[in-house]
Amino acid sequence: MNKKTLHDICLTLPVATHDYQPDWQADRYFIGGKMFALMGEKPMIILKCDPIRAEELREQYEGITAGYHMNKTHWNSVYFDSDVDEGMTQALIEHSYELVLSKLPKKVQKQINGE
Repeated sequence: MNKKTLHDICLTLPVATHDYQPDWQADRYFIGGKMFALMGEKPMIILKCDPIRAEELREQYEGITAGYHMNKTHWNSVYFDSDVDEGMTQALIEHSYELVLSKLPKKVQKQINGE
Protein backbone atom coordinates (compact mmCIF):
# COMPACT_ATOMS: atom_id res chain seq x y z
CA MET A 1 0.00 0.00 0.00
CA ASN A 2 1.04 3.54 -0.58
CA LYS A 3 -0.30 6.97 0.29
CA LYS A 4 -1.83 7.58 -3.16
CA THR A 5 -3.75 4.29 -3.13
CA LEU A 6 -5.09 4.94 0.38
CA HIS A 7 -6.03 8.50 -0.59
CA ASP A 8 -8.02 7.16 -3.54
CA ILE A 9 -9.77 4.54 -1.38
CA CYS A 10 -10.78 7.15 1.21
CA LEU A 11 -12.22 9.46 -1.44
CA THR A 12 -14.28 6.72 -3.13
CA LEU A 13 -16.51 6.55 -0.05
CA PRO A 14 -19.81 8.47 -0.41
CA VAL A 15 -19.45 12.21 0.27
CA ALA A 16 -16.01 11.78 1.86
CA THR A 17 -13.99 14.98 1.85
CA HIS A 18 -10.30 15.71 2.26
CA ASP A 19 -8.13 18.56 3.46
CA TYR A 20 -4.50 19.10 4.33
CA GLN A 21 -3.66 20.35 7.83
CA PRO A 22 -0.33 22.21 7.45
CA ASP A 23 0.31 22.44 11.21
CA TRP A 24 0.16 18.64 11.44
CA GLN A 25 1.61 18.05 7.95
CA ALA A 26 -1.23 15.60 7.46
CA ASP A 27 -4.01 14.71 5.06
CA ARG A 28 -7.37 14.39 6.83
CA TYR A 29 -10.49 12.60 5.56
CA PHE A 30 -13.99 13.45 6.76
CA ILE A 31 -17.60 12.32 6.61
CA GLY A 32 -20.20 14.85 7.73
CA GLY A 33 -17.49 17.09 9.16
CA LYS A 34 -16.02 14.32 11.36
CA MET A 35 -12.61 12.80 10.68
CA PHE A 36 -12.37 9.09 9.86
CA ALA A 37 -8.77 8.88 8.58
CA LEU A 38 -5.47 10.71 8.91
CA MET A 39 -2.21 10.31 6.98
CA GLY A 40 0.91 12.25 7.90
CA GLU A 41 4.55 12.01 6.96
CA LYS A 42 5.04 8.60 8.59
CA PRO A 43 4.22 5.54 6.40
CA MET A 44 0.86 4.81 8.04
CA ILE A 45 -2.83 5.65 8.03
CA ILE A 46 -4.63 6.33 11.30
CA LEU A 47 -8.20 5.03 11.46
CA LYS A 48 -11.06 5.06 13.95
CA CYS A 49 -11.96 1.60 15.22
CA ASP A 50 -14.37 -0.07 17.61
CA PRO A 51 -12.37 -0.38 20.88
CA ILE A 52 -12.77 -4.16 21.24
CA ARG A 53 -11.89 -4.78 17.60
CA ALA A 54 -8.98 -2.32 17.85
CA GLU A 55 -7.37 -4.34 20.62
CA GLU A 56 -7.92 -7.63 18.75
CA LEU A 57 -6.32 -6.20 15.60
CA ARG A 58 -3.27 -4.97 17.55
CA GLU A 59 -2.78 -8.49 18.89
CA GLN A 60 -3.27 -10.11 15.48
CA TYR A 61 -1.10 -7.81 13.29
CA GLU A 62 2.38 -6.39 13.87
CA GLY A 63 1.49 -3.56 11.48
CA ILE A 64 -1.39 -2.28 13.62
CA THR A 65 -0.66 -0.27 16.76
CA ALA A 66 -2.50 2.21 18.96
CA GLY A 67 -3.31 5.45 17.12
CA TYR A 68 -0.27 7.70 16.82
CA HIS A 69 -1.02 10.98 18.64
CA MET A 70 -4.69 10.01 18.88
CA ASN A 71 -6.98 8.46 21.51
CA LYS A 72 -5.42 5.01 21.89
CA THR A 73 -8.78 3.40 22.69
CA HIS A 74 -10.58 4.50 19.52
CA TRP A 75 -7.84 4.91 16.89
CA ASN A 76 -5.36 2.50 15.29
CA SER A 77 -2.28 3.18 13.19
CA VAL A 78 -2.00 0.84 10.20
CA TYR A 79 1.53 0.79 8.75
CA PHE A 80 2.27 0.54 5.03
CA ASP A 81 4.37 -2.44 3.90
CA SER A 82 3.48 -4.51 6.94
CA ASP A 83 1.64 -7.76 7.55
CA VAL A 84 -1.67 -5.93 6.93
CA ASP A 85 -2.66 -6.63 3.32
CA GLU A 86 -4.46 -4.25 0.98
CA GLY A 87 -7.84 -5.93 1.43
CA MET A 88 -7.67 -5.67 5.22
CA THR A 89 -6.52 -2.05 5.04
CA GLN A 90 -9.44 -1.20 2.76
CA ALA A 91 -11.84 -2.99 5.13
CA LEU A 92 -10.44 -0.99 8.06
CA ILE A 93 -10.90 2.28 6.15
CA GLU A 94 -14.51 1.31 5.44
CA HIS A 95 -15.02 0.31 9.10
CA SER A 96 -13.69 3.68 10.24
CA TYR A 97 -15.95 5.51 7.79
CA GLU A 98 -19.04 3.51 8.87
CA LEU A 99 -18.25 3.98 12.55
CA VAL A 100 -18.04 7.76 12.15
CA LEU A 101 -21.12 7.82 9.91
CA SER A 102 -23.12 5.90 12.53
CA LYS A 103 -22.35 8.59 15.13
CA LEU A 104 -23.62 11.46 12.98
CA PRO A 105 -27.14 12.82 13.55
CA LYS A 106 -29.82 10.68 11.88
CA LYS A 107 -30.80 13.56 9.60
CA VAL A 108 -27.23 13.86 8.32
CA GLN A 109 -26.98 10.08 7.87
CA LYS A 110 -30.13 10.11 5.75
CA GLN A 111 -28.78 12.92 3.58
CA ILE A 112 -25.50 11.07 3.07
CA ASN A 113 -27.32 7.83 2.28
CA GLY A 114 -29.58 9.65 -0.20
CA GLU A 115 -32.78 9.00 1.74
